[in-house]
Amino acid sequence: MTDDVFKALSAVEDETSFITFVELLAADRDRSESSSVTHDGFQGAWANQTIVDFLLAASAWAKDSDFGVRPGPKPVNPWQLFATFLWAGRSYE
Repeated sequence: MTDDVFKALSAVEDETSFITFVELLAADRDRSESSSVTHDGFQGAWANQTIVDFLLAASAWAKDSDFGVRPGPKPVNPWQLFATFLWAGRSYE
């Protein structure tokens, strides 16, 4: 499923594709709920288990990368940029 989510992330270009990505991201998170948390804190591919941790990780990614400038190139499309922000919340530590 992670490959499908990443493909959807890469395809985000407008409102419709953004919503498709969000739905797949939510389904990926839901599936990870059945996985045990590993010794390094991951549950499936998810490092951040609560909404607070998810949002703080996305925020940390935004600060650390200058909202996508590093490593670059920063997505020009705002839908793609926000999808990347959500993707970062999934596993950024």
